[in-house]
Amino acid sequence: MQTIDPKRAVTQVAQRLSLRKPQAEALKRLDDIVDLIAPRKFMELNAAREVVRGVYGNLPDAAFEDFERDFPSVCFALATGVGKTRLMGAFISYLYMTGKSRNFFVLAPNLTIYDKLLADFQPSSPKYVFRGIEAFANNAPLIVNAENYEEGRGVRGTDLFGREGAIINIFNISKINSEVRGGNAPRIKRLQEYIGDSYFAYLSGLDDLVLLMDEAHRYRGSAGARAIAELKPILGLEVTATPKTVGSKSEDFGNVVFRYDLPSAMEDGYVKEPAVGTRANFDPKSVDDATLERIKLEDGVNYHEHVKVALETYARQHDVRVVRPFMLVVTQDTTHARQVREFVESDGFFDGRYKGRVIEIHSGTKGEESDENALRLLNIEKSGDTDIVIHVNKLKEGWDVANLFTIVPLRASASDILTEQTLGRGLRLPYGKRTGVAVVDQLTVIAHERFNDLIEKAKEDNGVTRSLKTVTIGDGGDVPSSKPVIVTAPSIIDQMVIQAAAQIKTPADSATVSLTYDQPASSKALGAAEPAPPFLFEKREEVQLAKTVLSVVMPEISRQVSSIKDLDDPKVVQRITQTALAAQKMQDGLFPVITEAQATAVVEEVCRQLVQRTIAIPRLTITPKEQVSFGFSLFELDLKSWNYQPLSKELLIQVLRTEDRRTISGEAGGETPARLEDYIVAKLVDYPEIDYDAHAATLYDLASQVVAHFRQKHSDDEKVRAVLQGHVRHVAEAIFVQMKQHMWRGQTNYRVTVNCAFDQLRPQTFDGTGSGVVRKFTEAAEKLSETKRFIFTGFSKNCYQMAKFDSDTERRMAVLLERDPSVRLWMKPGPNQFKIFDTDGNPYQPDFVVETATEKLIIEAKRASDMTDQIVQRKADSAALWCFIATEFQSAATGDKPWSYLLVPETAVLENATIGGLASTYTRIADADLRSRFDMG
Repeated sequence: MQTIDPKRAVTQVAQRLSLRKPQAEALKRLDDIVDLIAPRKFMELNAAREVVRGVYGNLPDAAFEDFERDFPSVCFALATGVGKTRLMGAFISYLYMTGKSRNFFVLAPNLTIYDKLLADFQPSSPKYVFRGIEAFANNAPLIVNAENYEEGRGVRGTDLFGREGAIINIFNISKINSEVRGGNAPRIKRLQEYIGDSYFAYLSGLDDLVLLMDEAHRYRGSAGARAIAELKPILGLEVTATPKTVGSKSEDFGNVVFRYDLPSAMEDGYVKEPAVGTRANFDPKSVDDATLERIKLEDGVNYHEHVKVALETYARQHDVRVVRPFMLVVTQDTTHARQVREFVESDGFFDGRYKGRVIEIHSGTKGEESDENALRLLNIEKSGDTDIVIHVNKLKEGWDVANLFTIVPLRASASDILTEQTLGRGLRLPYGKRTGVAVVDQLTVIAHERFNDLIEKAKEDNGVTRSLKTVTIGDGGDVPSSKPVIVTAPSIIDQMVIQAAAQIKTPADSATVSLTYDQPASSKALGAAEPAPPFLFEKREEVQLAKTVLSVVMPEISRQVSSIKDLDDPKVVQRITQTALAAQKMQDGLFPVITEAQATAVVEEVCRQLVQRTIAIPRLTITPKEQVSFGFSLFELDLKSWNYQPLSKELLIQVLRTEDRRTISGEAGGETPARLEDYIVAKLVDYPEIDYDAHAATLYDLASQVVAHFRQKHSDDEKVRAVLQGHVRHVAEAIFVQMKQHMWRGQTNYRVTVNCAFDQLRPQTFDGTGSGVVRKFTEAAEKLSETKRFIFTGFSKNCYQMAKFDSDTERRMAVLLERDPSVRLWMKPGPNQFKIFDTDGNPYQPDFVVETATEKLIIEAKRASDMTDQIVQRKADSAALWCFIATEFQSAATGDKPWSYLLVPETAVLENATIGGLASTYTRIADADLRSRFDMG
């Protein structure tokens, strides 16, 4: 393949793999190290060591003293959950694209990680590590592993079609361990007739083999180290979250060139936020040890159940997969583990509710996780039928899952609890990024007797985290002790179907009609919803037809009509009737035959109620009519203050090592560019905003200005070259600052298409945990800060019978909407009800949607101090623009009511306020220039 410039490769790989900030920095450092030492077979290690030590020996996020192997080997220490496998994919992509290597050997410490790596290196995997890499798009790397290497594919170096490309060997360390067992060498070291030697020997003879070591701390033992050394790679790349040797006398790695620890990962939002939980108003010293353990287990389960509901609620609200959590109990020894299991599965522990939902796992005597145990733990994430895992000893690598949210350490010290071996197993985010929902983004340790110790320990500079959130469990705390409850709030239309079904009985030997729309028992138990006025259907087949209309036919009809008012058209009613009857006949006679006259009457009533009780929200798609363009205008650089001086070769090397570890070039190593301008252009293309192909002419014009400037100051080009070699980073930075002042963006026009005239109102899901959680909307919470906890009901104009409010200001707005005679309907939209995105691409969910006699409104109520906040303003601009687009579509095309956006401060939500009065003062108008760019095609 054609190779590309290394700096360009770094930028491409980082962009196309969407590398996170620490991954991108690690890749840049690999590029720097390759530039510094030019790794090759049997190179002189001492000189290379000194060069790397000069750059990475005294950095705050590195600790390099020695390669610590018989070949150049450097360690990248990334915290658990940040993405070490993707980083290995980035390393391989970079080395292949730049022509440094096409042969790679990826080493796994155990069978579990080996299987995960094999999966992630397959193009069919959703976690494929090379997705987006152009060099591998049509010629994926050839994967050789312990099961297929004897077929000779690695030696041939081609795939089934004869194409050459990267070759990636993936092996478990046990497959190459050089220790002889039973007098026989490992198979990989035995003679293979098709190459006349062993495959291991073949690999060790390659002149470009690069070794990547996953969980690198597992290869520092004598046997593992010997096996690795025999491969004779040109470069070793070690990745681990814990750069320390294993064993009783653990020692820090001395070859770390980049370290990104857990505290940084927490601050940057790449992992869950650790929290420590205790019982409200409880003194752990007031009870004996046995009682304390029982209390901790009970409180852990209470919190676990609270998390379970929060996760299901979030999944329903955002139409994502449901994550099934479990709780980890860490015990002292196997006897202790057995006692704990017997207790949590007994009838005395929550009435035996957890019998059969507990597994007990012991580590080996050496404290290392067995492959079997790691596999069992990983399967918990998939099955969802386990609530509690009881584990002995610290957890090791190979098991970090996304569905661990609660840890109950029994008889553990604060230091043991805060280790990455304990916390790190549950820090992976369930959806790959933080959601903004505290419970979903949090890992909580239940540690009553260690609560204060953990808080103090976490404050230490060398603690796993610099601060811990606190959670109190029990009445009066953050998590109530009562059993959590999920409440599903259907729309009024769906509720009317439920009520109609409830009053229709089947024959005496049958139960009530089973409906897709059944109201959850939890919702009934709360008494959260007063009965909606039911549809006046008298027969089972009529109720079933109404269900079919709403769930099967209406989603398609909403795409075919231009307005919800079209549902009053007899022709549309007839079309819906025929489609619903056809769908019902396909259900194999489960329901009695319904006459066409009956069916027409049912459809007419459903359509009439939909028009009356639904706020029609169109679903819009906005796409650019042409490719968004941008560039940089030609301009004269301001160079008056630029007076850099040339550096000697000796000083140049010294400056490059200490000033910028990524800019070693020219006389310090690598080829010398023929054109002086190339020094500058090579640096400028590192900026992601600059595309060389699109901006080459501008870049060389600016670079020529700089070269001409320095030629006026210095007698010959060699002195100018020395200036650029020594100061090119600062030169490029200064140029780019001026370039941004001359950056232009093309005016892009957009086309608006309408996916459907109205979006059906989906059920909303609430957490109904706690006593007295349901109350009338006219009653404020005793503590306004607890408003979020309550489910409010008693509405007459809401499209739902229940609602939750984020603040008392929102509740007061609901009171205003219910009392204002001009308001027909209103609702608190759920997630995904609107497709509004701000300029940064973030979704916006408004507070209220309101329909009056003359218009439709999106209303956002904010604290007065937040009215000028940049994020609030950005969302307001996007919502106002959406209202303009929706108005143009509906008003111009169908004569429907216009849309407006109101950004209202809390101080204006008063008893005597009206929607008309608020609209006259707080309506936001979309920017005129933006309005002109939309084509309602």
